[in-house]
Amino acid sequence: MALYNAHAGKPATRNIRNTAIFTVLLLFAVATIFPIYFMIISSFGEPVAAGAMDYKLFPSSFSLESYKFFFQFNSYTWRWLLNSLIVATSVMVTNVVFASMAGYAFSKIKFKGRAITFSVMLVAMMIPYQVTQVPLYILIVNVFHIQNTYTALILPGLVTVYNIFLAKQFMSSIPNEILECAKIEGCNQFQIYFRIIMPLSKTVLAVMAILTFMDNWNTFFWPLLVTNSMDMQTIQVGLKSFKFANTTLFAPMMAGATISALPMFILFFSLQKYFLEGVTVGAVKG
Repeated sequence: MALYNAHAGKPATRNIRNTAIFTVLLLFAVATIFPIYFMIISSFGEPVAAGAMDYKLFPSSFSLESYKFFFQFNSYTWRWLLNSLIVATSVMVTNVVFASMAGYAFSKIKFKGRAITFSVMLVAMMIPYQVTQVPLYILIVNVFHIQNTYTALILPGLVTVYNIFLAKQFMSSIPNEILECAKIEGCNQFQIYFRIIMPLSKTVLAVMAILTFMDNWNTFFWPLLVTNSMDMQTIQVGLKSFKFANTTLFAPMMAGATISALPMFILFFSLQKYFLEGVTVGAVKG
């Protein structure tokens, strides 16, 4: 009887605990999804000023006029999307190439000062992004004089410390015996990198490409600093054109935000497994 009493309450306790956990997770999910839902719902409203809009969680009618208004707002709408695509793709490609090369060098090539250099890079990674923007802006605009160009948008993000760290941690797990066999066969460092390291690192390279593309597609602050004409703005900066001194064209802005978020939705749902692998790939023991 004592044994029965000791275990009789466990199923009920487990059910209460699971219900509480489910409720908390559901609340977090709703809090996360609601802004996206509100953005999409608002984008189907009429293209009127924000003060004249009828905000509803479940609108009585849907209209595509705001999407039409967004593309007809000015002649640069398509250019904003193209600029974002060019910048995000360019930075993604350069990071995959250069960061993977650096990661290979730090993980498999022994050279003087390797540990110190990598430690300094890790320290640099700890510095907040906003802190570096002023000196970076002075360097790009006042020293190099390359404001309002694709170079100004792309150059600061050619390679990031985080991607180097990600590549280095993953490549450290590749057995050295494979590389030694390649050296015996007469392969140089570039041949080892292209023929062995890159094929074995497809997972981390895919994760790196996805995260880098998303980060640069969604970035706002840096393009705002280095662009001063509408033809060079990215989609995230261009959306601020729908906000005026006295009012905001809310529905067209939400339509543009929905369009700009579409590539991210496609990336996430089509390559979700790489996102999950990206959570743990940097934790590989080096």
